[in-house]
Amino acid sequence: MPPRIEPEHRRRQVIEAAFRIVVAAGLEGLSLRKVAEEAGLNIGSVRHYFDGHLDLLAAAAQEAGDRMARRLAKHPVEQLGELRGTDALDAVQALIEEVLPLDEQRRDETIVVVELVMASRTRPVFHEMAERMGTDLADVLQMALQALGVRAPGTESARLAALISGMTVEAVTPHSEFGPDVIRATLRAQLEALVPGPTASAGSTGSLEDTP
Repeated sequence: MPPRIEPEHRRRQVIEAAFRIVVAAGLEGLSLRKVAEEAGLNIGSVRHYFDGHLDLLAAAAQEAGDRMARRLAKHPVEQLGELRGTDALDAVQALIEEVLPLDEQRRDETIVVVELVMASRTRPVFHEMAERMGTDLADVLQMALQALGVRAPGTESARLAALISGMTVEAVTPHSEFGPDVIRATLRAQLEALVPGPTASAGSTGSLEDTP
């Protein structure tokens, strides 16, 4: 086994442990000691890669962002321009759903990202990363809407990004009943108002009328 694999493997262990702790306990529950225990390593091994809990949160959020980016890469936006009507709506919805908390994995990723964004309000060290994540999402949305021929794609992508952000926060807060069905229906209604051409036929999955 090449000598560089073991250090990278241990670093992955630390990041994944930090990720799980942020999901379970938030930033306030994150510490080098707890991450070491979760990863099954000694605290010295964790300190070798990260200086403190803020570094660990940044690494966990980067992991969440990387997972989302890999899924988004499976939906090339340049192909959207070839689609019309329901096919176009389905394709852009599938793209956006990759970053929405619609199952346990995506919900966990959302929690980690939300923790970082909320922490950035009072911790300048997170400002750049939080801003970059928001910009990356807005860029993907703008390219998608532009490919579909949406008028004023810059303005509409900003509005769509705000809707997505609001829905994700609602979905991961304990007071909310904003579940997957409502998220999908709300997104579909917004897309039907944006995407030119025929919309989904009556009774198709995702319309507001289908939501109990």
